[in-house]
Amino acid sequence: MLDGYVGKYYDDNIQLAKSYGAKVFHHDDGAMTDALPWLTQKGIDVLNPLQWHLPKWNLAELKKTYGKQICFHGGVDNQHVLPLGTPEDVRNEVYACAEALFQDKTGYILAPCHNMQGLTPVENIVAMYEAANEI
Repeated sequence: MLDGYVGKYYDDNIQLAKSYGAKVFHHDDGAMTDALPWLTQKGIDVLNPLQWHLPKWNLAELKKTYGKQICFHGGVDNQHVLPLGTPEDVRNEVYACAEALFQDKTGYILAPCHNMQGLTPVENIVAMYEAANEI
């Protein structure tokens, strides 16, 4: 996929981080699932964000394929559900993420898929954390 200089850049930086005992948290926006085989081969430890409402995202398949290799971070939609949905929509979003990614109680950090937007109602933020607490 990305060989040559880019691949070497990834190899060098990931190995440098790991040489200090650090975990590699990798941020990729968008419908980037085609890059996951390459990124996991390079050695990332945590994938963020999970913009699973975009094409080619299937959380259950993601967990099945990569759940033993990487930890997933995020997934609660911050563009539509959190700012524009109801508290019930937010709870359903949390439950969907947890059902797919946390069924074995490992490898998932529940969070918004990115920064919360300024117009996100406080009630929706509270609903996200209350739902997470129920899991």
